[in-house]
Amino acid sequence: MYLQVLLISLVIVSTIADHHGRTNQLPDRSTIVHLFEWKWKDIADECERFLAPNGFGGVQISPSSENVIIHLNNGKRTWYERYQVMSYKLQTRSGNAEDFLNMTTRCNRVGVRIYADVVVNHMTGDHKDNRGTGGSTANFADYSYPAVPYSKEHFHYPFCDINNYNDAVQVRNCQLLHLKDLNQTVPFVRQKIVDYFNNLIRLGVAGLRVDAAKHMWPKDLSEIYKRLHNLNTDFGFAPNTKPYIYQEVIYYGNEAIKPSEYTSLGDVTEFRVGNELKKVFRGSNAMKWLVSWGERWGLSPSETALIFIDNHDTQRSSDVLTYKESRAYKAAIAFMLAHPYGEPRVMSSYFFDNSDQGPPSDNNEGIISPSIKADDTCGNGWVCEHRWRQIYQMVGFRNAVRDTTVTHWWDNGNKQIAFSRGGMGFIAFNGDDVDLDQMLQTGLPPGEYCDIISGRKHDNKCTGTKITVDERGHAHVRVPKNIEDMHVAIHVGPQSKL
Repeated sequence: MYLQVLLISLVIVSTIADHHGRTNQLPDRSTIVHLFEWKWKDIADECERFLAPNGFGGVQISPSSENVIIHLNNGKRTWYERYQVMSYKLQTRSGNAEDFLNMTTRCNRVGVRIYADVVVNHMTGDHKDNRGTGGSTANFADYSYPAVPYSKEHFHYPFCDINNYNDAVQVRNCQLLHLKDLNQTVPFVRQKIVDYFNNLIRLGVAGLRVDAAKHMWPKDLSEIYKRLHNLNTDFGFAPNTKPYIYQEVIYYGNEAIKPSEYTSLGDVTEFRVGNELKKVFRGSNAMKWLVSWGERWGLSPSETALIFIDNHDTQRSSDVLTYKESRAYKAAIAFMLAHPYGEPRVMSSYFFDNSDQGPPSDNNEGIISPSIKADDTCGNGWVCEHRWRQIYQMVGFRNAVRDTTVTHWWDNGNKQIAFSRGGMGFIAFNGDDVDLDQMLQTGLPPGEYCDIISGRKHDNKCTGTKITVDERGHAHVRVPKNIEDMHVAIHVGPQSKL
């Protein structure tokens, strides 16, 4: 017993508190939401009406560079066309450069940062139609993209496709999924990429999500990043502020290319978070092991990890938790947001039945805007997970507990856990087949609190469960088995404390 208590104490002491200053978010904000395939005008509206009031720190947008137009067999457009570049013109189904500037202006004005998803590892694959969303054309067979312009000498040669991910040279010099692989060592290519990135910075972005970074040489990316401008002070950024860079480096272990090769350049996407938490919140693994969550699980260092449960790729092609498995999904996101490990990003989706399906669109192929219902959820084919009460209120929880560590860990030796974040917040999970019914130390000041998962605070009353903390910081915590949500959470912020 003594050794178990000592182990838990060491884990709690070593837990790293939140580090999100480098993301250029406001000090009292946290969490990036990926508004996948949203139009720029709709993102601007969402920043003002929902994201800022609910404490979100930023938005990852879909790629803004001109892409090839791809029609599926049913005549509809696909989502992955956005990742097949025709030029660096800012013209997509989400809008043009004017719309982009309107978005960054309005979102920055209310303190919500914009992170651009940038695709510079490759251009397009081969398609029957060579038209782009900005009117550009290309000759795919000749590797000719005159709107940039790129031609054969700007791509890795000899042309090859990746067939061995244990060969680092092949991963970085050959074509990913037959997409024409740019050679970033070529000075002209580097400069075109730098110009594109600096244009986005000029237009007010706070950072860049670098797609397929694993498929580019770190030394090339380093040279590109060195030439980036500081953030534009016209949008409220302090002088000499560097853009936040987070890089897509897919790694599940035992591969030739590791995230650590890129962490000196910027943060990396930690795909193993979703993979590991899936096993826990589906019930395959015991929750008690989460006492050591973070680097001790072999994950990237907290200060370099961009974490998430699912993203636009994995929710279509991998075995991960998504909106389609909502109970486990909401709990996994709650744990991710409650724990200080990493920089969190949550997914906001549209409903889809097959992996190629594009966003809701009209007969003219224009993206249909999400409609907002009376209960704050979305319509018109959009899921909008970020508007689920159980998710956006956990963003508020994370904001309330910032700069605190994990304390008062409790578990039942299996699939029930609870912990505090200093004296600021408390959360409990029940993934077991028996009720959780315990007096637990919350670490919170005495008083009455609204559980932010089962309901919300409204007119100084709780629409869901009310939890009372006594003078010693203890509370009677009850989470019945098999109810809608397997967790409860309270914090000292105004959304929870009565």
